[in-house]
Amino acid sequence: MPIEASLINHNVPHSARIWNYWLGGKDCYEIDRQVGDQIVEANPEILDIARAQRAFLVRTVEFLAREAGIRQFLDVGTGLPTADNTHEVAQRIAPETRIVYVDNDPIVLAHAEALLVSTPDGATDYIDADVRDPETILRSAAKTLDFTRPIALVMLGITAHMTDDSAYEIVGRLVNALPSGSYLVLCDDTEVINPEAMREMIRQWNEAGDNPRINRSPEQLARFFDGLELLDPGLVSVSRWRPTTADLPEVDDFGGVGRKG
Repeated sequence: MPIEASLINHNVPHSARIWNYWLGGKDCYEIDRQVGDQIVEANPEILDIARAQRAFLVRTVEFLAREAGIRQFLDVGTGLPTADNTHEVAQRIAPETRIVYVDNDPIVLAHAEALLVSTPDGATDYIDADVRDPETILRSAAKTLDFTRPIALVMLGITAHMTDDSAYEIVGRLVNALPSGSYLVLCDDTEVINPEAMREMIRQWNEAGDNPRINRSPEQLARFFDGLELLDPGLVSVSRWRPTTADLPEVDDFGGVGRKG
């Protein structure tokens, strides 16, 4: 999937590339490494957050595919492909699963072929769209997903980039389009455990880049699940959502899984 190099700004840090760097990936530029290192110096916990959020993705997708029987996933704000992407986790359990990824970063588009490797029985697709344009997302996703059957909407670390209350309307529009029996998987950064460090992270991030973020309280994050049945253990630090390893530290990233009745 070719893309013009001019569309990728090598001089402005971007969240997808910084996150990839924190997860040990190589798909980033010097500016991303510089800003990433500055943030880590001020807030070393961010590395734990990145890893804990990826592990949360794996556990929630495994639960949805294995126990809830979900065979369709809409992953919005997917970021750069790393290990254990949504389709890899889901299709290991159910090869017929269909997955649609959504992002608007040109470098993610350039790597979309890595996201599109599906099992023969299933399908994957990639939509180049902004989360703030839910109508385009839904219209394009309907080419791959059947909106009469349950879908899991996955939104990890993306709502922080919607810095006002329009975030609730946008997530609500996506959830409202899903049929009964669908799920919302959502998490984002908080200021519960290390508030000063998390605020400093936001300050540095917004000072360096052109894709601003905010932290939300757990109560604010819980609003995204209004009208849904929040599964046990509720909205918690992502490291505490049904962990497979004991004694994991809490991180300033809270999330949960909600079911649409």
